[in-house]
Amino acid sequence: MFSYHLDLALRSFRRSPALTALMVLAIGLGIGASMTTLTVFHVLSGDPLPGRSEHLYYVQLDASELGGAPPGVEPNEQLTRFDAEALLRERRGERQAMMTGGTVAVQPPRPDGTPFFANARYTSADFFAMFETPWRYGHGWDAGDEAAGARVAVISDELNQKLFDGADSTGRVLHAGEHDLRIVGVLAPWRPVPHYYDLISGRYAKAEDVYVPITTALAAKLPITGSLACWGTGSPPDPRAVNAPCAWLQYWVQLPTPAAVAPYRQYLVDHSERQRAAGRFERPSNPRLRNVMERLAFKHVVPGDVHLQLWLAFGFLLVCLTNTVGLLLAKCMRRSPEIAVRRALGATRRAIFGQFLVEAGAIGIVGGVLGLGLALLGLWGVRQNPASYAQLAWLDAPMLVTTLALALVASLAAGLLPAWRACQVAPALQLKSQ
Repeated sequence: MFSYHLDLALRSFRRSPALTALMVLAIGLGIGASMTTLTVFHVLSGDPLPGRSEHLYYVQLDASELGGAPPGVEPNEQLTRFDAEALLRERRGERQAMMTGGTVAVQPPRPDGTPFFANARYTSADFFAMFETPWRYGHGWDAGDEAAGARVAVISDELNQKLFDGADSTGRVLHAGEHDLRIVGVLAPWRPVPHYYDLISGRYAKAEDVYVPITTALAAKLPITGSLACWGTGSPPDPRAVNAPCAWLQYWVQLPTPAAVAPYRQYLVDHSERQRAAGRFERPSNPRLRNVMERLAFKHVVPGDVHLQLWLAFGFLLVCLTNTVGLLLAKCMRRSPEIAVRRALGATRRAIFGQFLVEAGAIGIVGGVLGLGLALLGLWGVRQNPASYAQLAWLDAPMLVTTLALALVASLAAGLLPAWRACQVAPALQLKSQ
């Protein structure tokens, strides 16, 4: 029966090619516009660490002076070195990572190589396990290396390709400015989207090329980048000293279960109270503890214009479907005599309904293929945008399937009313009028 309905649909398309082309174009334009914006939204708003994001929490403490904003408002986004090192030393979480960004001057191993700057991440040993970094060669450093201030490093696959042509470089030396670092690991290609573990360095920034133990970076005085917020009277001689009243470090903790969140939050309150008693904190205890997705939502990481474009695109798809419904209804009215003859020859209402739905589905499939091409063209246009997230706009396999499925579902939805209307044709009246 399906093949018979499909044959009738193809015959109908050949009889009215212009009307069929208009319906295909309407579906294609609507699908192309909606899938372009939906793909961008999908890329920017997805969970960057599925299955683990609910266990990783970003820590904030209110260490600034009493003046300024009233108590209870959002505290500093970063921690002071004193607080970060205290939390790291006490290790109340399953894992914890203290970190900041930086840059290192890399000297290629070839004598004729030109030095260049590479983005770096100075962090603690748990970073790689917490954020599930993929490995090409080797591994990260351990807590012993970190405590000893070992001159070790992990590099990205991209930097490994650039310096060592992709070979296993573990054990080799990375010349970082005036310092030589022994490479202990090479990451496989890795770009978390968004750059959730450090939104300050860029919400959609690329992952860093060099990773160094933070104790080593501080001892070697490697260049540090990122936000720095200081308070108090005058500028401290060294804003990154242990006792400097400056917040510049990000801190993440991994908690095994939701039940562990409340005790850890109380631990942060107790820490704040101890620091108040010691005279370091002036403001009431005001810690914040948000997991990955909560932090992304709080920081409004997905650009507002993407939300607006998504609603506009689906509004446009609705307009296109409305036009398609109108065209299908017009086509149905023109075919009333044909429907009456089929009914008179014994076709049931169900058969007529199925015939028109198959016809609408065929239009949807062709429109979906056209929409897929338009979506690819639209995403190419997005990638020409200078925005930091533009280069991430690629259609992956799930979105490709979604494109075709949406086209089919949309066309079938558009065909419901015309198919129902076709079922209501009265054969006797139509034949009598003819």
